[in-house]
Amino acid sequence: MSDPASSSGPAALFRNLVVGLAVSFVALSLGAAFGILSGRGAFAGMISAGVIALITSLLGGTRVQCSGPTAPMSVVAATVIAVAFDQLASELPGVAPDHFINAVFLLAGALMLLMAALRLGRFISLVPNVVISGFMNGIALLIWIGQTEKLFGLGGAGAFAGSIAYNCAIAACTLVFLFAYPPLIRRCCPRLGRFMPPGTLAVLIAMTAAARTLDLPVGTIDLAGGFSDFGALADLVAAQWPRDWSGALVLLALPFAFELALLCYLDTLLTSLVVDRLTGEKSRQDKELVAQGVANGTVALLGGIPGAQATIRSVLVVKEGGSQRIVGVFIGIFVLVEMVLLQDLIATIPQAVFAGILFKAGYDVCDLDTVLAYVRRFAGRPATDPAAVFVAHKEMLIVAGTTLVTVVWDLNTAVAVFTLLFYLVNKIVQPHNPIRDLKPLERPTA
Repeated sequence: MSDPASSSGPAALFRNLVVGLAVSFVALSLGAAFGILSGRGAFAGMISAGVIALITSLLGGTRVQCSGPTAPMSVVAATVIAVAFDQLASELPGVAPDHFINAVFLLAGALMLLMAALRLGRFISLVPNVVISGFMNGIALLIWIGQTEKLFGLGGAGAFAGSIAYNCAIAACTLVFLFAYPPLIRRCCPRLGRFMPPGTLAVLIAMTAAARTLDLPVGTIDLAGGFSDFGALADLVAAQWPRDWSGALVLLALPFAFELALLCYLDTLLTSLVVDRLTGEKSRQDKELVAQGVANGTVALLGGIPGAQATIRSVLVVKEGGSQRIVGVFIGIFVLVEMVLLQDLIATIPQAVFAGILFKAGYDVCDLDTVLAYVRRFAGRPATDPAAVFVAHKEMLIVAGTTLVTVVWDLNTAVAVFTLLFYLVNKIVQPHNPIRDLKPLERPTA
């Protein structure tokens, strides 16, 4: 819990600046990774990481936080982008794919504002744990499948440039590094741990240096579509503004926009609950929805990708000592400055490094606790923690069903169908049993 007495004054301001600088590198690298995951490119993810963090910190209802592109939002954005480039010509000839994509993101931002106006933030507590667990597992599977396809060129996906063997080796080394780095730092240099770079930044530096030193035949990330200086920003915005707002376009875009808005709602407000517990504060949920809506609408005009409040980055800010709203502003500013000044260095990072980062992001998103609780229960080993999630056959079926529908159909259908099923089973089929498991999950999302 933050101490009000220590959260103001020059020393606190300097501490927040330092925290903002450290977390900005994590936000920048994850932004690039999720930009690649979405199919819109590393530059789109990086500029979104800076702009979303800046706007949501200024306007948001969670005082200490970090928002930006997240794995679940990027997976859904990838679907929108695939539809725009594969199906749009036959359904809406003459509409530019980028303009359709931006229209979807703008509508998603508008729906977030509508949710805030209708004061829907309080309903986050009604989504059952088991449903959230299922769709998070589904998102993790989608990430793993997508990156596997890119490493090997499967399923029609273009493989990363260069040798498949070397790309797989880089991705595997990146994944091992990300798991081994934190415990290694804690064991070998516990006193210096807080001064060491975060794992994501450390692996980017290490693997890029190794690839360049060994002159490995692998492809590096493409920063095409960006701007070389801030003076070109106005031209970029002018080129991104959708020019066709016909009824046919809006009808085609609305289902995708609703899916993104719903996911942003879940992703953001669940993270707000986690941050509230860490800081002892109370987020203003509807105000947070306004900030996310404005931020996602803004990045649409920059050719970016949508985002939400990110658990891992927000928790990192709190754990590192961030105590003021301005810490998120610092993160956003540093990300935007770094992506302009460090473009030449960023362009040398192997593509496969981001595959490894995304495999780890999928692991962070995946809810293994629920599955393990189910296995322990039916192996005769009940959990010792009285607050542990209760998982019987019924709950596990909902988790598995939500996961399956998320992977083969879409998130909206999965959440709507299995939330309804959960309440039907607990209130109608078994009306005398208490409804359990309504407390939202506090799981890290990248």
